[in-house]
Amino acid sequence: MTSLLSPVAVIGAGAMGSGIAALFAARGIDVVLIDPVDGALTRAQGNIERQLHVLAGDDIAPAMRRIRYDAGLEAACNAALVIEAVPEKLELKRDIFSRLDSLCGPQTILATNTSGLSINAIAQAVTRRDRFVGTHFFTPADVIPLVEVVRNDGTSDTTVVSVMDTLRHVGKRPVLVKRDIPGFIANRIQHALAREAMALLESGVASAEDIDEVVKWSLGIRLALSGPLEQRDMNGLDVHLAIAEYLYADLENRTEPSELLRDKVRDGQLGAKSGQGFYAWPPERRERVLRDKSAALAELVQWLNARPPA
Repeated sequence: MTSLLSPVAVIGAGAMGSGIAALFAARGIDVVLIDPVDGALTRAQGNIERQLHVLAGDDIAPAMRRIRYDAGLEAACNAALVIEAVPEKLELKRDIFSRLDSLCGPQTILATNTSGLSINAIAQAVTRRDRFVGTHFFTPADVIPLVEVVRNDGTSDTTVVSVMDTLRHVGKRPVLVKRDIPGFIANRIQHALAREAMALLESGVASAEDIDEVVKWSLGIRLALSGPLEQRDMNGLDVHLAIAEYLYADLENRTEPSELLRDKVRDGQLGAKSGQGFYAWPPERRERVLRDKSAALAELVQWLNARPPA
């Protein structure tokens, strides 16, 4: 039997929080979006309208009516599920959950949308750790299907089932991360890939454009249909072992971030948000790429969901 959690409170009205709020509202669940920062909720309403057009088409009025906006954490007190989506600062998250622990009823499930902070460390702020869990959404939260559901050492099976059932109800594909490890699953694999890509760029093997071209038009296309372990099975584990025997020793294995990355951050070259990173990002390009990629990702997800199971 499905354990649907409703209503939902989302803490933090940035891009991630507004995407999560839009997602739940589009799937028929009442949401309160909470943020005390001046102007944050007004900006979020504009983002949510755009996100709902992707999720629900032209008729977004019913979903818009399911979302209310509030500046105070007290608005979360009656929620069945609270999802925190504030910046990646451990003490900030702990402070919010300490207050929610007092404000919310004993049946409320508390979830943190962290990309890699320890779920156990954040859970120290609450008394009911059995009802505390990580829910790692991916940007854009309203489009990317996967959510990593991460246990802390005290998370109950009932909490896991309720959260995963609710995520499936709103169209997500949750996976359970059984142990709280740094970066969970996706970010560990993503950072391993990025570390090798930066090493190739640093050593002059190829340009940033060509490295990205290789990933997008070989690995990227294939990975949409077959994960790395399934792909190894399809290629043959004996073939993989033979290549691994000579290749692993030459792969990048540094335990510190690359100097190239450090230099760019030091120089304020932070990527799209600063206008320069590995690429130049004039404002018009940034907005166009974000818009077009979200639309293309939504089309890809729709196509993948329509395929018969393998």
